[in-house]
Amino acid sequence: MPSSPARQKHLKSRAQEGVGGNAGGPPLTSSRTRYACGLSALTTDQPDPDVFARAVAAEAAAINAGFALVFFSQSLIEAGALSRALSAHAPCLHHAGCSTAGEITPQGLEEGHMLAMLLPSASFTAVSTMIDNLSTSGMDRITEEVEALRRTLRARLGGEQTSNTFALCFIDGLSYAEEAVSSAIHWGLDDIPLLGGSAGDDLKFETTRLISNGRVTSDSAIIVLVATEIPFHVFKTDNFVPTDEKLVVTASDPDHRVVREFNATNAAEEYAASVGILPQTLTPLSFASHPVVVKVGGEYYCRSIQKMHADGSLSFFCAIDDGVVLSIAQPKDMVDATRAALREVEERLGGIDMILGFDCVLRRLDARNRQVFRDISELYRINNVIGFGTYGEQYRSMHLNQTFTGIAFGDRQAAE
Repeated sequence: MPSSPARQKHLKSRAQEGVGGNAGGPPLTSSRTRYACGLSALTTDQPDPDVFARAVAAEAAAINAGFALVFFSQSLIEAGALSRALSAHAPCLHHAGCSTAGEITPQGLEEGHMLAMLLPSASFTAVSTMIDNLSTSGMDRITEEVEALRRTLRARLGGEQTSNTFALCFIDGLSYAEEAVSSAIHWGLDDIPLLGGSAGDDLKFETTRLISNGRVTSDSAIIVLVATEIPFHVFKTDNFVPTDEKLVVTASDPDHRVVREFNATNAAEEYAASVGILPQTLTPLSFASHPVVVKVGGEYYCRSIQKMHADGSLSFFCAIDDGVVLSIAQPKDMVDATRAALREVEERLGGIDMILGFDCVLRRLDARNRQVFRDISELYRINNVIGFGTYGEQYRSMHLNQTFTGIAFGDRQAAE
């Protein structure tokens, strides 16, 4: 897709600083990208939280940012260390974010990075809340938290009602609670669009972390409400179509999202036979390349497989239960499908300045497997996408898999 004039107007600069302030030590390279809509992004692949937090604090002061979204690889940095550094060096900057399964930086798809997106107070007003203990929380409580957050935002805006508001949600990607939580949040939002991503841990499937204003948790969710004068559009895209090949769940453990049998046959064996590969060769790449979908309300949504267990049962990224009918999906060209979706968004907004994106880690794996990883990365780069690789995506009331969800921002001049 050719680069629009608005997309070319964002400013980029590179700054180098000694790690830990040691002039004789190895250099730390941080990338700062400012966009025409006022948003600013900082990224680094160096594991020094203090240097990164100082850079975030300096940029927040420079653009008068009141809120930051922070995404990070646990392979690079420990969540507690990053949280402490942000609290120490940017104590007045409210922030929220989570661990990742890969990052989307201004340079494209990356791994092993920290990323901060700063929202300037002049055009963005953001409030957030963290909901603990998802495994034991009632959904009514979550809806009440959302309604309270809406009142807080309204008070921050001086009691004004605004239709230019969106909601972000970050959820522990190993909580088994995303469907219920997304639905409860959506219920409390009224007409405010919701999107977000499930926190990852670089495909280790051990522990994901969420951070918010000095707190570090798991089994939790963060909700962020943002009001802005900048034009925006919320969207999603995927690249698969259903086939006539059906898999009926005949034995499962819904609480842990495990399927033991499809069509009264061992799950791994039946799935492998349906996609034409040997069960002993099943890997995350297999699941990414051969997704299964479920029909809900006339639309098909992916129900991605996470991993195979020794007994041939399959763990899923999404809710699953006995009687659910899944269809084997046939992938479309990921690059063409994504490019078409971005072109449609660009036409709707009159130009894309930047995109905050949540990209399923299985799309990343599938892109590598089909040798289009560089093409997708370049497509994200030229369209100014930043965000992270997820263990699932939230879109309005739905929890999805193998999908790219995003919020595209137009140029500030378009709002004026």
